[in-house]
Amino acid sequence: MALKRVNLLVADLDRSLAIYRDILGFRVFEISESSPQSYSYAVFGIPAAAKLRFATLDSSTETRALALTEVKGVDLPASPAFGTSSPVIRVTHFDEVLARLRAAGLRVVEPRRSKTPEGREFSELGFTDPDGHVVVLYQLD
Repeated sequence: MALKRVNLLVADLDRSLAIYRDILGFRVFEISESSPQSYSYAVFGIPAAAKLRFATLDSSTETRALALTEVKGVDLPASPAFGTSSPVIRVTHFDEVLARLRAAGLRVVEPRRSKTPEGREFSELGFTDPDGHVVVLYQLD
């Protein structure tokens, strides 16, 4: 078994790319318009009136590791009162990423230090993107 990618629904692809590409460092693999027969309509329960644009992003170790699906023409549901899922992403340049997230005005949970079950120390933080997705970032020492 292998996990291929996480797909996040977003209201504005360009706004999301400013975070996931420009701050976190993902590289755009491809951006395409989705056809009206896209499987995403059925999987996510998106109304047929919506227009979809799909971006896949590469990490430094995985091709198409993250996807962003822009949904236009219908309102996305409001974010839940608390996070229900979260991609966990390893970053380099932790302090620089933290500063850029704060400069972007995003809600950032105060970073903390912790240890893996194997005893390795790491820094971690959580932030919420403009679409309400909770994202956890970490950097191993």
